[in-house]
Amino acid sequence: MDVPTLAGLLHEAEEHHGAYEAAAPEHHWWDWYAAYLFAREQGRTPDEAAREAAAHMEALLK
Repeated sequence: MDVPTLAGLLHEAEEHHGAYEAAAPEHHWWDWYAAYLFAREQGRTPDEAAREAAAHMEALLK
């Protein structure tokens, strides 16, 4: 992955993380971002990646 692609994905993740963060328990943003970026690299859509990141966090925070 090149720097411009990564920067674009981080920006996209930031936009989607805001909705999650508003309703989520206290968490480390990097855990959500990592799950989101991984899902996007696996070909998921932004909405699918956000759902998968939220599910990852739910499992992580149990």
